[in-house]
Amino acid sequence: MKIGVLSESFKLPIDEVIKKSVELGIQGIQGYAPSGELSPQALTSEDRKQLLKKMYDNNLVFSALCGDLGGHGFQLADENEDKIAQSCKIVDLAADLETPVVTTHIGVIPDDTISETYTIMQRACYQLGNYAASRGVVFGIETGPETPEALRIFLDSIGSKGLGVNYDPANLVMVQNLDPVKGVYILADYIVHTHAKDGIHLQDCDPVEVYDAFARSGIAGFDFGVLFNETPLGEGAVDWPAYIKALQNIKYNGFLTIEREVGENPIDDIAAAAAYLQRLLTK
Repeated sequence: MKIGVLSESFKLPIDEVIKKSVELGIQGIQGYAPSGELSPQALTSEDRKQLLKKMYDNNLVFSALCGDLGGHGFQLADENEDKIAQSCKIVDLAADLETPVVTTHIGVIPDDTISETYTIMQRACYQLGNYAASRGVVFGIETGPETPEALRIFLDSIGSKGLGVNYDPANLVMVQNLDPVKGVYILADYIVHTHAKDGIHLQDCDPVEVYDAFARSGIAGFDFGVLFNETPLGEGAVDWPAYIKALQNIKYNGFLTIEREVGENPIDDIAAAAAYLQRLLTK
């Protein structure tokens, strides 16, 4: 496995992200593509070639692109045409930047598998998966609002080679108080990318309400400190040695991409996380 970092976590321009990643011995960068300097609309064809060259010159690759468009994902039919079109542009960017994964949140998968919302999400993900597969890319749906079992059933129902899982163990711990190690085996066939993030669960909450707050207010909508907390890597409830062992057992050899969404010193936290992962991977 290799160590990556989400560019947005540094809160720096991409040139500085590249420089810092090299300093920290990080091998890949997950570019943040919904908006800003790494979005499809910001990068011309020549820009993409130059950015890719800069990455390769620094012995870096893009571990993935983050294509999360926010809101309620693909739950609302009247928004999906525009969101699918924008997502396909991010897939094109991923192909140009030679990364095979675009990660995204799709919204909360309903428990009722015959509900209208479930069908709307299936149709949207079918379109996304087919387009991604045509470009040699996979959409990695991020774990979080539903159980690994429910996500597996949803993916199996679509059957697209262009759909996979971006496995975030902290999301499962923080919101649902689930064992992320067990979930690795449930979603083994679909895991194409992972986030290296940690956290603790403080009190039981409704995942639907939590992610609705997130959809309406972004990261500010998450009730940190009351319901759950994101922590520096290795200081939360994720059993990292057991989690990495589980990934090794399923033959996952992709990226552990550091994501730090809170904290006053993200660069220090990323540096500590990279060092922590390097120690675990060399044991």
